[in-house]
Amino acid sequence: MKVILVNGSPHKEGCTYTALKEVAKELNIAGVETEIFHIGTKPLSGCLGCSRCLQNGGKCFMDDSVNEFLEKAAGADGFVFGSPVHFASASGAITSFMDRAFYGKGNLFRFKPAAAIASCRRGGATATFDQLNKYFTISSMPVVSSKYWNMVHGNKPEEVVRDEEGMQTMRELGKNMAWLLKCIEAGRLSGIELPVPEAPVKTNYIR
Repeated sequence: MKVILVNGSPHKEGCTYTALKEVAKELNIAGVETEIFHIGTKPLSGCLGCSRCLQNGGKCFMDDSVNEFLEKAAGADGFVFGSPVHFASASGAITSFMDRAFYGKGNLFRFKPAAAIASCRRGGATATFDQLNKYFTISSMPVVSSKYWNMVHGNKPEEVVRDEEGMQTMRELGKNMAWLLKCIEAGRLSGIELPVPEAPVKTNYIR
């Protein structure tokens, strides 16, 4: 089993990374392989809604870290997406990244557990947490929770480490995700089949 933890901060080993690393540590203890994927610092365009990825095996015509992630995502069993708080919401980079990564990729993410974490100096963490979770709940992904909302506080990595409750929340998140992954695997081995999605129904309110 493998979990990819996505670092949506421009700082490769900053506060968001510190939180993700704590989650990864508990996953590793439970025997789950992990990879922390940094989205990088190069400009990331948002989704243009051109649908070319749907005609190109899911690959976006903008060849950047989104495509690199999607290649890895196919072999992953679970995901953790982390973002710093920028102006009381997720970073523009992780928002553009996830818009493109999730657009039309239901089969890639469906039924794979996911979690979001937010890193902030002071405020905006709950809004960021809520924003990131919406990608999962529109993609039939089991959302993994912890003992508190998945957030850490601090302006520097060493301050995040001193957020004892936040770090404990990260550890509990790692343990809970490992447990859920093992439950899903046990169900698969015992013959429990995944739900079959219905054909999409779209209701337009303007007629």
